[in-house]
Amino acid sequence: MSLSLLTSARLLTRAGPVTDAWLRIEDGRIADFDSGPPPTTEGEVLDVAGATVTPGLIDVHVHGGDGNETMGGGPEGLTAMARFHARHGVTSLLPSTWTAPHAEVLTALRDVAEVTGPVDGGATILGAHVEGPYINVARKGAHRQELIRPAERAEAGELLDTDVVRLLALAPEIDANHWLLDACVERGVTVAAGHTDATYAQLATAAERGVRQATHVFNGMRGLHHREPGAAGGALTLDTVRCELIADGVHVAPPVMDLVWRAKGPDGTLLITDAGKGAGLPDGEYERAGRTITVAGGVMRLEDGTITGSTATLEVGLHRFLAATGTTLDEVWQVATLTPARAIGVADRKGSIEVGKDADLAVFDEAGAVTATVVEGRLVHRT
Repeated sequence: MSLSLLTSARLLTRAGPVTDAWLRIEDGRIADFDSGPPPTTEGEVLDVAGATVTPGLIDVHVHGGDGNETMGGGPEGLTAMARFHARHGVTSLLPSTWTAPHAEVLTALRDVAEVTGPVDGGATILGAHVEGPYINVARKGAHRQELIRPAERAEAGELLDTDVVRLLALAPEIDANHWLLDACVERGVTVAAGHTDATYAQLATAAERGVRQATHVFNGMRGLHHREPGAAGGALTLDTVRCELIADGVHVAPPVMDLVWRAKGPDGTLLITDAGKGAGLPDGEYERAGRTITVAGGVMRLEDGTITGSTATLEVGLHRFLAATGTTLDEVWQVATLTPARAIGVADRKGSIEVGKDADLAVFDEAGAVTATVVEGRLVHRT
């Protein structure tokens, strides 16, 4: 259903909250908003009865959900992912690949290219995020060691030539990956240091070269030590590097979430889910890329106990981040909206409630649950 007007809202904007507000939508974009009596319209109206309305959530690192994944899911699985995450306030996302044979990664990117754009009943797919295989074996996490490799020009070039990659994670300390970092910067693809054993100095050099993000900070990277700050220390202190944070309460302890917030603030903290197919599924055993994974207690693990992605949605992560940092949604809404939009170069049209931007909105009740999601003016979810 396409909306013309949203009423009785508490809008969170860059200038501060706007209470008793209305927001008018034209052609899928925000035409105007203000407080007070709403204008008349002949179109569809959504009365949110005083609920808080944020910009739509943006997930730039998400592998799957509700039994579907980017890798091997095909266009149908990708659209199902987009619909699942829209039920949790996500209005835009980057489906993420993982370390796999080249043909499989290439197929997944071509599938993403086929469905890029608005999804009927779901979030908008903005492009793809490539995570691996150009990472460091020493920090592989759940990635298959035998498939990790340095960036070869013909192979990695073919991935970039799909023109769908917006974010790419690599280990910048590996010399053979330097050309790929440069090629991404030249093409406007955001580069993240991910699954990296980089020292502080190596990450600082990579940041000078164009690395602008740290893949799930503290996870899959050289940790913080008082004599060698490592990649984690670099991510926390280098002003040009944003920190992805999995705020599920499992990957990073709440006090460390607070540390990231204190170090990076709203412009440098970027919430992600890193969700896999287990998000939204009941506890049990599932098959994932030829391996058995177990979902139990909100955690997804390989048979050897290695955590393999998250089961939390971005709505849940945001709620846990608020609890860990002692902040309010009014203070930190940007970490799941405007900051990820800036990170992948779409802040000119997404990420904040401003006239002229896409009417991407998430409606939260007093308990912090998403009760409605609007994507480019279309009501795609309502409880």
